[in-house]
Amino acid sequence: MKLAEALNLRADLQKRVAQIKERLNNNIKVQEGDEPAEAPEALFRELDATLAQLQEMIFRINRTNLSTEWEGRCLTDMIAEKDTLALRISVLREVLDNANVRSDRFSRNEIKFVRTIDVAALQKQIDELSKQLRELDTHLQQANWMTDLA
Repeated sequence: MKLAEALNLRADLQKRVAQIKERLNNNIKVQEGDEPAEAPEALFRELDATLAQLQEMIFRINRTNLSTEWEGRCLTDMIAEKDTLALRISVLREVLDNANVRSDRFSRNEIKFVRTIDVAALQKQIDELSKQLRELDTHLQQANWMTDLA
């Protein structure tokens, strides 16, 4: 199994856990005299089995990411860089959005707000970081499809 396939399986297992949780919540209480549509005990067993599969998959993915070198770098390092790049872009976009909010003044007595940042420079920085993120993500995707799961 390739790492990319394992990542897809992990996502499917996470969705399945969420679905089982919803089914459990729909069947833990019924009107007196009624039977639940599904037996909670069976759902708990299904949840345990799915979580065991998910735990094993996460372990194998993490072990593979830690032991795989791609273009001279550990996949775990690349993932950490991708996550922090995405977080940086998110913060900068929020700052940019707030800098672009207009505050209309209706009279000269109202407080006037001025920007303290260069909006164009910030947008250029976001664009460059976004490009870096796309390129890094492409390298990771390539590595995921070329790497066998440990």
